[in-house]
Amino acid sequence: MARALGPTHRTALVLAGGAARGAYEVGVVQHVLEQVSKDIGRDVRFDILSGTSVGALNACGMAAFADLGPARMGRVVDVWTSLDIVDLVRLDARGLFEMTTRLLRRSPTAVSENVGGFIDPTGLENLVHRTIPFDRIDANIRAGQLTALTVSATHVRSGRTVVYVHTRDATVPSWKTDSTTRAVATKINARHALASAAIPILFRAVSLDGVYYADGGLRQNVPLSPARRLGASRVFVVNPRWVSDEPLALDGEPEEAPGLLFLLGKTLNALLLDRVESDLSRLETINRILDAGTRAYGPGFIEVLNREMGYRDGAGLYPMKNMLVRATADIGSMAADFVQSPAFSRIGGMTGQLMRRLADRDSTREADLLSYLLFDGEFARQLIELGRRDAAARHEELCAFFADDTVGA
Repeated sequence: MARALGPTHRTALVLAGGAARGAYEVGVVQHVLEQVSKDIGRDVRFDILSGTSVGALNACGMAAFADLGPARMGRVVDVWTSLDIVDLVRLDARGLFEMTTRLLRRSPTAVSENVGGFIDPTGLENLVHRTIPFDRIDANIRAGQLTALTVSATHVRSGRTVVYVHTRDATVPSWKTDSTTRAVATKINARHALASAAIPILFRAVSLDGVYYADGGLRQNVPLSPARRLGASRVFVVNPRWVSDEPLALDGEPEEAPGLLFLLGKTLNALLLDRVESDLSRLETINRILDAGTRAYGPGFIEVLNREMGYRDGAGLYPMKNMLVRATADIGSMAADFVQSPAFSRIGGMTGQLMRRLADRDSTREADLLSYLLFDGEFARQLIELGRRDAAARHEELCAFFADDTVGA
């Protein structure tokens, strides 16, 4: 998974999905843009922003305020820390009723556009329209504040990934695509971002020009491919995933049978969070092959290889430097602890009942699902702080990564 264009010294920021966990990404990027920029003596520039699911929403926000430099993250932080869970997480009773009755009918019936998830997306839709000035994205791209923005979504009927690409000239580079991916040049707007974030079962699919799309993470949670095909020589990936260091034990006490909500949480983990390492591993493998070939056959190896593979001049496989920052704490457990704390006692009604049910200590294993739904400003503040701490712990590594001006040369 190496780069598909010749060296251009472009840096890409790639943001994974994770619903409410997306606040973590904001903390990491804030540290990079503010503290790393300060210590390397210049602003860290992200030429390409690529996001999927909530990563798409974050990427759009960063692109809209790109002209503010490092201060842009203050705008994004303000949005996350002002979230009202009562507005954003409301059960869609009508949608649930229509889905249930449709399953029980003998003959198929037309499906309403407002059916398809058990969370009413109206609050999220209003938030995105209110807080992200999408017209500023095009203005910032034209002014050279960034080169491109990409948002990935999944075409529901075919299951193919559609990558929406916003560039200055409204075109996408000619790249080879397989049967599962299509690139579309467009001016990205709120509908594209909402389509990318439409997690199946939780939210209904989003219609774009009469065609329905769902969360881009179903096939492409970590959009490395768009970044490399747009000429990135360096890619910085942020993923709100925690990996336990404990060994897997299969011979301990008998386990309780998993419940539906637990299984749904683990399914979302698999769809939205778990493929980052495999994608980066493939990238590293190609980098090692290209490096070994260059050592064995000389500096012309990569060009000869690309020519023999049928790539045009300047295109093909090139090394791409990469770095991943991921959560060092179990965000599912953090979510359960927060909902059971006095800070959450203010939340009542059906939303509060649902969150407390998911956080119940007798069903702690279901906290993964809870962490996806916990769109609460105070919890977002905790995740942003976790992101800052995780980035600060790797500050020297980050400075070395972003200070290297020889990338792609």
